[in-house]
Amino acid sequence: MTTGISRRAALGMGAGALAIAARPAWAVEAAPSPIDAIVQRFMAAFEIPGVAVALVRPGRADLARGYGVRRLGRPEPVDADTLFSIASNTKAYTAAALAMLVEAGKLGWDEPVVRYMPDFALADPAATQMMTVRDLLCHRSGLALGAGDLMQFPRSDRTAGELLKALPHLKLARGFRAGYAYDNILYVVAGILVERMSGMAWTSFVEQRIFRPLRMPDAVANLPLVRTADIAGRHARLGPPLRGFGRLEVIEPDEGPVVAAAGGIQASARDALPWLKTQLGKGQAPGLPRLWSEKQAEEMWTPQVLTGATAGPVPENPVRPVLQGYALGWFVRDYRGRRLVWHSGGLSGQITHTALLPEQGIGLALWSNVEDGAAVSYLRYALLDHLLGAPPVDWIAATRRARAKNEAEARALAASGDVKAPPGGPSLPLAAYAGRYRDPWYGDVVVSERGGRLWIDFTRTPVFNGPLEPWGADAFRTRWARGAGEDAIVTFTLAAGRATAIRMKALSPLADFSYDFHDLALTRVE
Repeated sequence: MTTGISRRAALGMGAGALAIAARPAWAVEAAPSPIDAIVQRFMAAFEIPGVAVALVRPGRADLARGYGVRRLGRPEPVDADTLFSIASNTKAYTAAALAMLVEAGKLGWDEPVVRYMPDFALADPAATQMMTVRDLLCHRSGLALGAGDLMQFPRSDRTAGELLKALPHLKLARGFRAGYAYDNILYVVAGILVERMSGMAWTSFVEQRIFRPLRMPDAVANLPLVRTADIAGRHARLGPPLRGFGRLEVIEPDEGPVVAAAGGIQASARDALPWLKTQLGKGQAPGLPRLWSEKQAEEMWTPQVLTGATAGPVPENPVRPVLQGYALGWFVRDYRGRRLVWHSGGLSGQITHTALLPEQGIGLALWSNVEDGAAVSYLRYALLDHLLGAPPVDWIAATRRARAKNEAEARALAASGDVKAPPGGPSLPLAAYAGRYRDPWYGDVVVSERGGRLWIDFTRTPVFNGPLEPWGADAFRTRWARGAGEDAIVTFTLAAGRATAIRMKALSPLADFSYDFHDLALTRVE
């Protein structure tokens, strides 16, 4: 993936070509549907401002429609053409791009990454040599959960190339292929690999090799490339006492261009139809070009690492899987005795889902403009059960039970020392904490004294720039602008009357794993 003007110029030309492509002439259902009532009940029960649904199934017209509004406080409706950030549902597109290059003979799934990218490296030299193209996509590298995400979220000024250079400085949390831990950074690396082997930026490849032949004229490969006003807003509960509580508020996107291959695609429900059909057709939708072979489709759907195992369904969760694994850009699990191939996507203010029941010929895309994982996930279950004719389950009641349990646990934690200031305070004058601190993979963080208080600046993350408040012995908490990610606890290590190092952790016990403050090892350099 390239960066800067060259990428934007290339994508501008690609988007212009896409705009003239006619959509496939498939019948789209216009009459009221039982789907409408299911979606609207969930929206009313959980204050979801807007939803879009795309659905394909055998023997029925396709469905693509929107519900509610794009943004609270404004009248513009969500429709079938409203763009949503599909977030990590993008990973399946990156896997497909690599599959197309494998099919063209430019890559091998089980060839070492260093064969194609000599500058690729992990912290462990042995793992570096063993890492294959397949390994980039299935979260078994040994990296910690969300490793390096602070270089991507909130928006930073980094390039994909800088993430590649930072990769060997990320400590491995386990042995290579010793287990599953979700990451985004290796999908950014996969985007670089697509560029190097195809000669075009990942964004250009997706636009020209996937969106264009599938006639997805509204879809764009990254948020900065959007040129329409018909795009869903973002909504979240920012507290108090913690994010996830309080009233629903409009927030702004906080991801930057570097997330492209890991989570950058913007698409509508209508755009999702040919993608779902191509997936169900194992590389070819009716009347459209074949993009990859059935062999490559099965490669992408074959689990590579186990992500969970249970005894199966229980009364409180009748769809709990026996086994779930991660394949190439997809999760695969059992669902009521069927194979479910799925993925979700989460960015600040939006949750999205894609679900395929291949043997039943069912494909579902569910986009929302709210940061509410439980409600949107259970809505997905309600829709799948309806499509399968499964025994009735009160999924709204199940959502309420799950939310009540999570809220009770969260409030208990909020009342504990995790988010309540412990006793103690600074043991040194504030000037002794001020300085420049450096982490090998993130870079520099600057602490300064301003008007009798400390201030912290994450130099590569613009919104992480604000005051520090005392929070126990030689520790402080950040106070970012409202909606600017999660706050952190900043603890100083002292020696010879001055601070020499910093360790951090997220203030909230509910913070998303992408706020990986705990992986920083900041050492004073000035």
